[in-house]
Amino acid sequence: MQVLVRLYSVFPNEIERFLIHFYGNDFVVPKNTKQWQKEYPNPIEIVDIISVYVENIDDYNLSMWISIDSGVFIKVTTDNSDELIRYLFERFPY
Repeated sequence: MQVLVRLYSVFPNEIERFLIHFYGNDFVVPKNTKQWQKEYPNPIEIVDIISVYVENIDDYNLSMWISIDSGVFIKVTTDNSDELIRYLFERFPY
């Protein structure tokens, strides 16, 4: 099972700025991208990007949605991020 992370922004280059912050300067994102998504084969792998997103939420004007179950998306916020991370480790303890 693969989980999905989606980023949305109405501002051009916001997603690029965030992903370069997260992945480093070598990461290439098309200019003016307003939506980005990535599938992760291991659900625990999304914990890092969720954490970086929440820690820097005030520095970027974008939103993050995750899909753990096919077709169901959850918006990541400062209020639910801790519970989402705990849930991921409880549901996928590997």
